[in-house]
Amino acid sequence: MFGKKWTSALLVTALMSPLSAFAQGTTQAAGPAPGQAVAADLVLSNGAVYTVDRNRNWAQAVAIRGDQIVYVGSDEGAKKYIGKNTKVTDLKGEMVLPGFIDSHTHASKTTGLIYSIDLFDASSIDEYVAIIQTFAGEHPEEKSFQGRGWSNPVAPGIGPRKEVLDKITATTPIALTSDDGHSLWVNSAALHLAGITKDTKNPEGGIIERDPKTGEPSGTLREKAMDLVLKKIGGYTMQQYKSGIEEYQHKAAERGVTTVRDPDMMRYPNVLEAYEELAKENKLTIRFRNAITANPDNGPEQIAEFVKIRERNHNPLFQVNAVKIFMDGVIEGATAYLEKPYEHKHTNGELIWKPDVYKKTAAAADKAGFQLHVHSIGDASTRIALDGMEYAEEQNGKHDARHSLVHLQLVNKEDITRFKKLGAVGIVQPFWFMQEEGYYDEIEVPYLGKERAETEYPMKSFLNQGVHVASSSDYIVTPEFNPLHGIQQGITRIEEGETDPAKIANPEERATLADMIASFTIDGAYANHVDEITGSIEVGKKADIVVLDKNLFTIPATQIKDAQVVLTMVEGKEVYLQKEAK
Repeated sequence: MFGKKWTSALLVTALMSPLSAFAQGTTQAAGPAPGQAVAADLVLSNGAVYTVDRNRNWAQAVAIRGDQIVYVGSDEGAKKYIGKNTKVTDLKGEMVLPGFIDSHTHASKTTGLIYSIDLFDASSIDEYVAIIQTFAGEHPEEKSFQGRGWSNPVAPGIGPRKEVLDKITATTPIALTSDDGHSLWVNSAALHLAGITKDTKNPEGGIIERDPKTGEPSGTLREKAMDLVLKKIGGYTMQQYKSGIEEYQHKAAERGVTTVRDPDMMRYPNVLEAYEELAKENKLTIRFRNAITANPDNGPEQIAEFVKIRERNHNPLFQVNAVKIFMDGVIEGATAYLEKPYEHKHTNGELIWKPDVYKKTAAAADKAGFQLHVHSIGDASTRIALDGMEYAEEQNGKHDARHSLVHLQLVNKEDITRFKKLGAVGIVQPFWFMQEEGYYDEIEVPYLGKERAETEYPMKSFLNQGVHVASSSDYIVTPEFNPLHGIQQGITRIEEGETDPAKIANPEERATLADMIASFTIDGAYANHVDEITGSIEVGKKADIVVLDKNLFTIPATQIKDAQVVLTMVEGKEVYLQKEAK
């Protein structure tokens, strides 16, 4: 039924993997004694089932009843779960994995791809202009034009200029967010709307880029300065966000993603409300464990409101269990907070939170039972983020907090051991583990210097210290968020098509296939506090399942991204089934 038939030789290879305990007789079952098993609703048989359990066992079959896994083991053992109404699917050797978990993804921002200007596929100022002009011509009634997707390497330094957008329209505000979400390109009308002039000071935690000769705002706003315009323009309606989230769910299911964390609650109006409405309407098809974005101006007092939000959301597929902290910016905007200054500019970057306010807020969130979910790119930022987690532990005592730091582009080696000591989780984006053409040589090396650039994006160093590392895409920063792409990139750390070993990014940090699968499954579940119900294929857990047409352990690492998702299930429900070729 699903895909091409495997040879028995490949199946034997999978089952006799060094990781396999199934070949030695491992079987799990739930329910009555042998011979009296209650029939399952679905049995997946003749598969290469990589369970990602504690011992990394393999199996042949999985039985599902309702929303739970009731059996994992051999095809022979699964027969006891087959009744007259049981659906039995012969996988013909296809691979079965736990559903993928994306631990940091801006799912709700799919809305912008539907209702605003999409620049992600363009790669030059001229191409941006053509797309914006077309959109403006098709939507003359709009009071403002918003969009996303321009890339900093296209306009390094102070960023793209307002004059380019003024030629499109001098009267309607234009506000275009960069692909990384940390810079805003605006025209003169947008600057006027926000009251930004030559005399406007940089807001704390933000930068108004200026013409080096005149001092006038040049058209690019960084970090907190973006809010000066965005708060005036306004955002999307709740209904538009609902449509965007539903579209994201379709995309996720096609890619085998069954659980995610969207960190944008309360960062933008109507996002939280859209999720709550979808939950009430039973329109959520994957699991969300989201984070509320904390405001650095509001300190620990805001946590009480966050508790109220958490307590009113107990839907199995939608809960809010984390507090998002923007600690710093990004390298390409020279706003990531570094221990040593940038090479191209006399600055260490921007620290968005005052350390003492952050510490108190971290302690308050921890005491209230929230996870911290901290955006941290620079090494100095990460050290301060860990300081706050340490302070929270001192104030509230040690407990199973699982606070996380996201991105971790530069990390002081001494701080890696602090992750383990504090029980902190690293959440990385393996999609970025490469010396990307047009970015590495034009941004990272000139901004950081070659020595620092060569140490970017550690992963194996964390794993070697016993730190839990969960992978994520940071979609829509990463437009293609298929976890199979991330798994491949985490192993190879080289741009696709590149064969020069010197182009491998920080080669000592390459992870194994088993590492990468775990980071998108059981360690992702751990990072989101859902490892008791998902993340591995074990009896009693929710039936979050993905079936692939290829066994990842039997193909070259460079072919992993080409594997196809055949079936995706969330809590026993089929949310995606690949259409068979005619």
